[in-house]
Amino acid sequence: MLDIAEELNRWVQQGRDFAVATVVAVGGSAPRQPGAALAVDGEGTAIGSVSGGCVEGAVYELCRQALEDGETVRERFGYSDDDAFAVGLTCGGIIDILVTPVRAGSPARAVFASALAAASGGEAAAVARIADGPAGLLGGAILIRPDGSYEGALGVRQQAGAAPGAALGGHPELDAAVAAEARAMLDAGRTGVLEIGADGRLCGEPLTVLVESSVPPPRMIVFGAVDFASALVRIGKFLGYRVTVCDARPVFATRTRFPEADEIVVDWPHRYLEAQAAADGVDGRAVLCVLTHDAKFDVPLLQTALRLPVAYVGAMGSRRTHEDRNRRLREAGVTELELARLRSPIGLDLGGRTPEETALSIAAEIVANRRGGTGVSLAGAHTPIHPDPSKTVIERIGFSVA
Repeated sequence: MLDIAEELNRWVQQGRDFAVATVVAVGGSAPRQPGAALAVDGEGTAIGSVSGGCVEGAVYELCRQALEDGETVRERFGYSDDDAFAVGLTCGGIIDILVTPVRAGSPARAVFASALAAASGGEAAAVARIADGPAGLLGGAILIRPDGSYEGALGVRQQAGAAPGAALGGHPELDAAVAAEARAMLDAGRTGVLEIGADGRLCGEPLTVLVESSVPPPRMIVFGAVDFASALVRIGKFLGYRVTVCDARPVFATRTRFPEADEIVVDWPHRYLEAQAAADGVDGRAVLCVLTHDAKFDVPLLQTALRLPVAYVGAMGSRRTHEDRNRRLREAGVTELELARLRSPIGLDLGGRTPEETALSIAAEIVANRRGGTGVSLAGAHTPIHPDPSKTVIERIGFSVA
């Protein structure tokens, strides 16, 4: 749901009633992951997607029905269904959909309104909803903040560690237990499901809870204000990154050259990165792309970058440049384990030549690294099209590690 937060927040502000269908579980080659959503308002306007087009029509009708009767329902669509071809999910996957009406005065509206406002405003927040369990609890929701506080349908904010309440509609201990688990997922920027007992412990009647996290966009920092950087900025924005361009040369690091960048910084790259690290300006989702291929910039910058817990560090250059740069980094004290994190020469082998093609190859490697892809062609491969993120690349390929 939070993937369409900006538009849904406008609907809330306009006082519209709507129903939202959210993917809460997937199996096999499902096209969308938990958290993907489609919403339909009272006039029949639809936004979002739960299947990339496969079952949108059937889910649309479920949303219309939920708006009519006010009932929260959970439905499963899969290839094994008798009407698989009728609804279009012929890819061999299974998706479970939770459909929740969000009407004026409904219990979910206050929680959804707060969650959507936070997500559309770039604030960190998570919404937890009971996606499977007793009918009386299905769809119950709370909003969790980074400090561990949470609020339910009445809009009352509950501090972490306070006396238990029952915002989810179940056992008083359930709220606090779900909030604690959801806070951990929010800290990691993760959306997914958790299994918990209805009494807030691992025992008791089992419940499935969907946790959707909304966090500020991840950062992409592009070092080197070159032509390739201009193309990479554009594709980085397209992928949802907050993009910074950093270069020590003011004549090149200009708004005219990089109109789509969120920030343009004139500073020595290593000095800027050190300052950002000290101020907690980079986290485990950040990607660092070094395009200067100039040793006086690259070596001190990569010394710092390879020691930070970021998601990706890549450096541009020929294979000769790569070997020379690695030699200099070793001489500067960078260990072999740290060097192993460096993606150099940067990008996947797409045979590209232009700045745009090169940016595409870099972006492809970033996505593969982020999602656990192999980077091989899907045609003729035996890897899943939509891989299970819980499995390693070796497990997906099917190699034996015995």
